[in-house]
Amino acid sequence: MIVTGEASGDLHGASLAKALKHLQPEIRLVGVGGQHMRAAGVELVPGLHRLDVVGVPGPVAIWKGLANLLTLKRFFRRESFDGVVFVDNPSMNLRLARIAAKFGHRVIYYIAPQIWAWGRYRINLIKRVVRRMIVILPFEEPLYREANVPCSFVGHPLLDHVAQRYETAHVRQQLGLPVQGLILGVLPGSRRAEIESLLPTMMEAVGRIRESFPGLHCVIGQAPTVAGEWVNGVIDQKKLPVTVVPNQPEEVMAAADLLLVASGTATLQAALVGTPMILAYRVSRLTCLLAKLVITVEHVGLVNLVAGRGIVPELLQSDMTAERLSAEALRLLKDQTRYDHMREALGGIRAKLGSPGASLRAAEVVLDECRA
Repeated sequence: MIVTGEASGDLHGASLAKALKHLQPEIRLVGVGGQHMRAAGVELVPGLHRLDVVGVPGPVAIWKGLANLLTLKRFFRRESFDGVVFVDNPSMNLRLARIAAKFGHRVIYYIAPQIWAWGRYRINLIKRVVRRMIVILPFEEPLYREANVPCSFVGHPLLDHVAQRYETAHVRQQLGLPVQGLILGVLPGSRRAEIESLLPTMMEAVGRIRESFPGLHCVIGQAPTVAGEWVNGVIDQKKLPVTVVPNQPEEVMAAADLLLVASGTATLQAALVGTPMILAYRVSRLTCLLAKLVITVEHVGLVNLVAGRGIVPELLQSDMTAERLSAEALRLLKDQTRYDHMREALGGIRAKLGSPGASLRAAEVVLDECRA
């Protein structure tokens, strides 16, 4: 069984499923996920609520989460699996991992909880219930091994999805964008709450940048979990030249000269594509307060964490304004040396993430655990 949660988890779970089927064609896969998992041949558990939560959940989200928890608890009680793989999404998946272990399932965790950033208290639960941790960031393996958690570093699965090189003019033609001129890419996240919180400010910043670059064209990368009306409702108000491209984040990144990106996996995707970016994020005041109490790292963005230094500007909370976003963007667009330095720094990210084939290596670890 493969259990995912968010959009990126659905993608990584699907890649793992394909690799498992490649290594063991007769394998049966059951799971919790979305369209990518279903397309990979995973039988999805019926009757689950879709959750779209950023920060502290409200009463409706809590109720849906509890309903999912009870449904899956009954499922784990009556089913028998050779292994249960939990992918990312620790707020729900660690609870489910405890339940799965209680009913005798062999628990494997792929794309580890970020105990290096926050939640180190979770290590005790992980030690009790997880048979094997499979990690995708190079600095995670020694942390788990130090805590006596069996751990395997397999590299980052994004390396299997992001091409080594993109021809900008060709990608722009494919997406129906102007081949010449400045293009600004906007990737506002994969959840409704992120769209509502980030996209209006990002689009206001686009309007400000366009005052200095009148020919600027904007392209928005729409995640598969995002409904078109969420995005269209914002851009219709701004009346800017915008092209919305669904389900092709790497192509949007490759077509753009500069990106405004919501913090998350998309920053690593952009780094692998090589497009300079500005990272932005905003959550509720309560979530921010709680985060400040537990986060122990200097940077928030994955791209900066992997680099080990701040190569990409991070505009968070009250700093995430249209004025600040546009000012940072114009600073990069008007200073070629600064722009080139960021592009060069992004070029070093790929080498830090291992080599292609992460999903296949993860599948090998899963099968080894199931045979143990």
